[in-house]
Amino acid sequence: MKLKLSAPSLRRLRTAAATVVTLAVAVVALPATAAGAASPPARAAAVDSGWNDYSCEPSAAHPRPVVLVHGTFGNSVDNWLGFAPYLVKRGYCVFSLDYGQLPGRPFFHGLGPIEESAKQLSSYVDKVLQATGAKEVAIVGHSQGGMMPRQYLKFHGGAAKVHALVGITPSNHGTTLSGLARLADQFPPIGDVVEEIGPALLQQKEGSDFLRRLNEGGDTVPGVEYTVIATRYDEVVTPYRTQFLDGPRVRNVTVQDLCPLDLSEHLAVALTDRVTWHEAANALDPVHATPTTCLS
Repeated sequence: MKLKLSAPSLRRLRTAAATVVTLAVAVVALPATAAGAASPPARAAAVDSGWNDYSCEPSAAHPRPVVLVHGTFGNSVDNWLGFAPYLVKRGYCVFSLDYGQLPGRPFFHGLGPIEESAKQLSSYVDKVLQATGAKEVAIVGHSQGGMMPRQYLKFHGGAAKVHALVGITPSNHGTTLSGLARLADQFPPIGDVVEEIGPALLQQKEGSDFLRRLNEGGDTVPGVEYTVIATRYDEVVTPYRTQFLDGPRVRNVTVQDLCPLDLSEHLAVALTDRVTWHEAANALDPVHATPTTCLS
């Protein structure tokens, strides 16, 4: 049931909604603001460290380039300042893209319609394959970036070009945002504010039409290896178990099962958590996987 409110009440509620959403945006956007919002020096440092180097030739040990897909409000640099160099040091060709850009909103991406973002990912994977001569890539994505590639795999021919998808706290079945997302159902002005910020936000809400279509007929597609890495302390994609996938060739992992002392939440698992990084590296090369512990 939707509530009917007077015009003054609607204005007050809309203001309150904007405040709530702004706070949520500030939390989710922390990586970009803390890192200087993908400044030119940061982008240059990425190339200097061997990341986004289109002359990189995949080795026999790691024949598949790794494409990193940032989360909502993220970008191709700030989301991966720790993990990309971690993979480069392990001998991978590593690439990252920006997607879901909206006019007038520099640095904070992943906001546009997810269907269009999946098309951007499709073009980017083709670019990486052409540059490296590889036949397949592996994808590692954080939050929306762990879920959006499933749209690419299912509807844009990605299954033939992707060997593995590793989702770090992915929004695979939507989120309640610790209960805040449900306010959009009861109070339409909140939904209006969120929609103005970016269509991808409501598309990731629990029960959205987008997620219903994405998950119809099963969570996975044949031929792709899936790994989901979640944390019990996730405050953004909630409940955290909604991140897990069901289907063949799926491995669902909870960080605290590997290291009970790990308190990393939604952002930290991708930005700083070496337990998560080690388990993601294991997923990329399971033949040479080593135990993931608190000392990883």
